Amino acid sequence: MEEENLALWIVNDPETGLKTAMARYAPAVKGILSRILPGRPEDVEECMADVFVALWKQADHLCRTGTPVKAWLVVTARNTGISRWRKLRRKNELPLNEEVGDTLALLDALPSDAEDLVGTLVAAMSQSDREIFLRKYYLLQPTRQIARALNMSESTVNTRLSRGRERLRRELERKGVRAHA
Repeated sequence: MEEENLALWIVNDPETGLKTAMARYAPAVKGILSRILPGRPEDVEECMADVFVALWKQADHLCRTGTPVKAWLVVTARNTGISRWRKLRRKNELPLNEEVGDTLALLDALPSDAEDLVGTLVAAMSQSDREIFLRKYYLLQPTRQIARALNMSESTVNTRLSRGRERLRRELERKGVRAHA
C-alpha cells in the first residue's frame, strides 16, 4: 500500500485502512506525543486514539486535497498533544518542558486559525524539505540527529530550515496572517 493510496483505502475500507495506518504510523505518533507529554502514558494513549479517529473522519478530505497521510498525522499528533499539554498546564498538572515551551512560543505568535494553514503549507513542501521541517518542529529532533538521519550536514539542514521558515512567513503574509509579536 503506497502512501498516496492510504487515505483512499481508509475511505473505502475503514477498518483495514485504519489498521494499516496504525501499524505504519502509530510508533511515530506515539513518539511525538511522548515528547510533548513526557511521563503521561495515559494522556499519550488517549491522544493517539483521538488522532486516529480524526484520520478516519478526515480521510475523504485528505483524498480530495492530496494531503500526505504521514504529514497530516504528524501535524495532527503534534497539535493534539499540544492541546492536551495546554489543558494540563491550565490545571497545573504538568511541569513546563523547555523544548515544548519553545515550540509553543513559536505557535503562540500565530493566530489560532493559522496553525492549520501552517500544517497545510508544510504538507505542500518538497518531500525532503517537509521531512526536515517535520523532524525539527513536529518531532522536536535536534539538528544533529536530523542531519545524521538524512545524510546531510548540519549546515545544510539549518539552511533548508531557514529557507523553509522564510517561505512559510511569506506565504502566511500573502494569505493575510500576521504573527503577534
